[in-house]
Amino acid sequence: MITGKFPNLRLRRSRKNDWSRRLIEENNLSSSDFILPIFLIEGRNKKQPIKSMPGVFRYTLDKLTPFVEKAIKNKIPMIALFPYTEKRKKNILGTEALNEDNLVCKAIQVVKKKYKNEIGIMCDVALDPYTSHGHDGLLKSGYVLNDETIDVLVDQSILQAQMGCDVLAPSDMMDGRIGLIRKALDKNGFDMTQILSYAVKYASSYYGPFRDAVGSKGLLKGDKKNYQMDFKNSNEALREVALDIKEGADMVMVKPGLPYLDIIKLVKENFKVPVMAYQVSGEYSLLINAINKGFVDRNVILESLIGFKRAGANAIVSYYADRLDKILK
Repeated sequence: MITGKFPNLRLRRSRKNDWSRRLIEENNLSSSDFILPIFLIEGRNKKQPIKSMPGVFRYTLDKLTPFVEKAIKNKIPMIALFPYTEKRKKNILGTEALNEDNLVCKAIQVVKKKYKNEIGIMCDVALDPYTSHGHDGLLKSGYVLNDETIDVLVDQSILQAQMGCDVLAPSDMMDGRIGLIRKALDKNGFDMTQILSYAVKYASSYYGPFRDAVGSKGLLKGDKKNYQMDFKNSNEALREVALDIKEGADMVMVKPGLPYLDIIKLVKENFKVPVMAYQVSGEYSLLINAINKGFVDRNVILESLIGFKRAGANAIVSYYADRLDKILK
């Protein structure tokens, strides 16, 4: 609805000065809007660069606390832990996911021992970092089994909760897993452990660098289209979110982020629940490589992040979250 006409109404009047532009801006960012992903690696004294993600590293546990300390100093509410699993520890069943001495479990304990509740910890619930075939669940004749996979995911969730994880984030896209995980958590005394469901996760080409980061690059047999969503669909996303909320999800994730701003907006407007967006590895790598080659300037980072907020995201998982002091300035 237009409330005036030119020349009495000149929208550029409010754009003339910096103070005026700041006065009427509709969206902004703070450190509270971010979740910082951290990649873990075995060994000691390593900060290992990820070639496909310039500026992002894998950390050994002894290098983890300074990185977390910086996140706390910058007032980031939560970190997300992702393991680089060595090939010798991968198998067709992904059994390393249930090892109480795996990288994620040890990292949770390191962070909780030193920082207690100063920062939240989010853990991925899925088998793809641990399987030799690269899929998020148990594979049979090229098809990922649903109910059998959920049995393992429930055990993985309980283990991570026992270690001290605050927010479990099932990213596997199995039908019905949120309800069964919630039931198991409550039964085992973890009724206050939150679930952030990857309710809307598309079978996307934007995940490539992440697979490199967790050591599953080149291992994937086939694709993930029989369980992750078709990127041509949007109504289906609303059905996925509705089911997960009914099953007990506290928050939902839309992944990838930037190509799916319309989905973020749809979910937020229809359900009024906390919605997270994942600025995935492919999005990050496209931006950082374009910046490094001088094709665009660094302001595209802030512009892309504001896009998530404008669409309705409560928070953003971003590999830029460790550089917010520079980006937001």
